[in-house]
Formats: sequence, structure tokens, C-alpha cells
Amino acid sequence: MATQVLRVRRGIAVEWLSVIWMVIEAGVAIGAGLSAHSLVLVAFGADSIIELVAGIVLLWRLYVEVSGASEQRVERAEKTASWVVGVALLLLAVYIVAAALHELWARQGAETSVLGIALAVASGILMPLLSRAKIRIGGQICSPALKADGACSIVCAYMAWTVLAGVALTALFGWWWVDALASLALAYFVVKEGIEAVQEARGVEDACECGRHGE
Repeated sequence: MATQVLRVRRGIAVEWLSVIWMVIEAGVAIGAGLSAHSLVLVAFGADSIIELVAGIVLLWRLYVEVSGASEQRVERAEKTASWVVGVALLLLAVYIVAAALHELWARQGAETSVLGIALAVASGILMPLLSRAKIRIGGQICSPALKADGACSIVCAYMAWTVLAGVALTALFGWWWVDALASLALAYFVVKEGIEAVQEARGVEDACECGRHGE
């Protein structure tokens, strides 16, 4: 029991770090995106807000477990969070696709954003580290929600490098259409996250092989 509580507390610490970074990432990405008229940066920031909400709900779920709540209560929290995040992600994907198509139709491109490039590099480096920690701890405490959040962090890293490619190519070569195409690539990752979250909420998830309070 003591080992399980220690592991959950480690999960809480990792999730707090993730939440703090999501706040920074969302603010910087949206601010830089609006300033540079970059759809891909704004979409990246919007996704960060959704991941922030998911992180806060997951923190609540971990605090519920560490306080000694029943497994049923913890599972209800996980499924509720998955429904909210899944639907929000799918709606975000619709917005990204519509905005990207409008950009292509209007031939509107993004301006150079050094801040956006720096943010994408930082996220591309940090998120894989957070992902590994979440997946490892999620397996130790038998939390599908924390493991799923770790998978979302890896997707966030993919998204960061997609953003970097779009912003960098626009800055270096002035290709106005790259921002819209990068946004459409971003939409793929968002849809993937959304579908997986909805499936988890519906109970389509991997079976847990360990006991909730096993050593």
C-alpha cells in the first residue's frame, strides 16, 4: 500500500509539471500565433488548453486515489475526463480543417515567428520525457488514464515538430501555403487523440494486468 501511494504521488508530481508547461505552452503559442497570423500556432495553443483541462481532471483522479477512494469512483473520474477531452478534441479538429481550407482559399500565409519556433523546439524535447514518465508510472499504479495521458504527450511532441516545420519553412522560404498544410497535418494528430479518448470513455481500452493496489 505504501509503495502504491508513493507511486501515485510521483504521478501527481509529473502531472503538475505537465500542467504548468501546458499553461506556458498555450499562452505562448496562442499569443505568437495571433501576432504572426499563424493558424498552426493558434491550433497548437488550443490543443494545449484541452490537454491542460485533461491534466487537471487527471490530477483530480490521482488525488482521489491517493486519498483512499474506491476503484469505482476513480474509474468514473477517468471515463468522464475521457468523454470531455475526446469531444473537445474532435471539435478542435473541425475548426482546424475549416480554418486551413479558408487560408488556402484566401491565399493567406503566416508571418515569421521566432517565439513560435523556440516553443516548438522546447515542447519537442520536453514532452517525450514527460510521456515516458507518465507511461512508466501509469503502468506501475495500473492507471489507464495516466498511460493514455502519456500517449497524448508523445502526440504533443509530434505536433510540436509539425508546428516547427511549418513555421520554419514559412520563415525561411516564405511559402504562404505551408502554414495551412501543417495545420491539416496537425488535425490528424488531434483526431487520433480524440477518437482514442472517446474509445477509452466507452470502455474500449487495454486490460490492466496488475492489481490496483499491487506492489
